[in-house]
Amino acid sequence: MRSQLYECQVRHARFTPKPHAFAYRIFMFALDLDEIEHLPGKLAMFSSHRRNLYSFRDGDYLPTGETVHNPDPQMMSLAADPSAPKLKQRVLNFLNRQGIDLPEGRVVLVTLPRICGYLFNPVSFYFCYDANGHPVAAMAEVTNTFREMKPFLLGAPKMADGRCVFQARLPKQFYVSPFSDVDVAFDFELHNPAEFLNVRIDDYTDGRRTFTSSLTGPRRDLTNGRLLWFTCKYPLLTLRIITLIHWHALILWLKHVPWYPKAARPTDQRGLYRPHASLTQPTDAT
Repeated sequence: MRSQLYECQVRHARFTPKPHAFAYRIFMFALDLDEIEHLPGKLAMFSSHRRNLYSFRDGDYLPTGETVHNPDPQMMSLAADPSAPKLKQRVLNFLNRQGIDLPEGRVVLVTLPRICGYLFNPVSFYFCYDANGHPVAAMAEVTNTFREMKPFLLGAPKMADGRCVFQARLPKQFYVSPFSDVDVAFDFELHNPAEFLNVRIDDYTDGRRTFTSSLTGPRRDLTNGRLLWFTCKYPLLTLRIITLIHWHALILWLKHVPWYPKAARPTDQRGLYRPHASLTQPTDAT
């Protein structure tokens, strides 16, 4: 199988207005989207579109068949189009509309599927390859606690110290945290995953780095034994992640870090899918 696991450490550090940092360990699936239908025959605890301890559903990702909220005039290609039933085809269609053609390409999705039916991914990553296996593009699909989703496309990779790296600094225009305004930039650095996953996403405000996050860890074989061990080592992982998010939000609130209401700047939240009622009904939200 080309699908794998990564055992990772997540690190977050906020530099301003008050410092706050934490780290915890998780594991992530690296799913070759061509193998999704075959994995249930090899993994007892993993299913596709059926209930299981770990279950994958195409509809949980990249909902390009839905209407995009407040599209950027320069990014009208993000507007809704007829949705392909399979996630890989939606990814390829999305890339094609951005001028990247991969008719026989391969897509690897680094994510967490549903665990005991519960889904939450702060960010998932798509690594896209041409027919010869060369990395061509990457995407980060960011999800907030309101279940809104926004894809960020990173262009062609660069070579840095002999390694293939995707880098881009893009306007966020998305409400990710109540302690971070929407008018900042995401600075992405995604190394092409192989033996080691190495991802960094920073926040920049007026050219100054205010927050950094990273996801790093070695590759592990995706087997029944390894998945059983990680299930015991990291139980109910998606629920743990959402709990930690709210726990650290409480700590930041107790530190009197400024709070930005979601409904305060609805017109500055752009290019996202599945908008919350605070955006679609701003009068009622306020």
